[in-house]
Amino acid sequence: MPSTPPLFHKVDSLQLPVPTLDAGLAFYRDDLGHQLLWRTEHAAGLRMPDSETELVVQTERPQSEVDLLVQSVELATERVVAAGGALLAGPSEIPVGRVVTVADPFATPWCCWSCPTATIGRRRRRRGDRSGALTVR
Repeated sequence: MPSTPPLFHKVDSLQLPVPTLDAGLAFYRDDLGHQLLWRTEHAAGLRMPDSETELVVQTERPQSEVDLLVQSVELATERVVAAGGALLAGPSEIPVGRVVTVADPFATPWCCWSCPTATIGRRRRRRGDRSGALTVR
């Protein structure tokens, strides 16, 4: 059994690039049946029925992104780098908390975020994207 506590508390979201939000929602919401939770100008969050993880379609970045909830972005950065990973961007402030982009020793990037209002171990309330905007439909 590991002597160190796990770094990741849960997968917050899987972000997928789409050419337009309308096209992404037509596919993931209308064709595949995922319920819309929130929408901003550049992103929309969709429910995954058996998980707290949100499926987020977004138009701002051309790559997929995995967002992992951690207790502390600074501690996550220290642990990842000490274990042979790399700091790619941040840590930085975002409207819902703090975020850092890191990579494991195999060059796989992911984001760790912490939010003072997120409750680890219980379902969090709806949130906006990194711009802080939120529209629920």
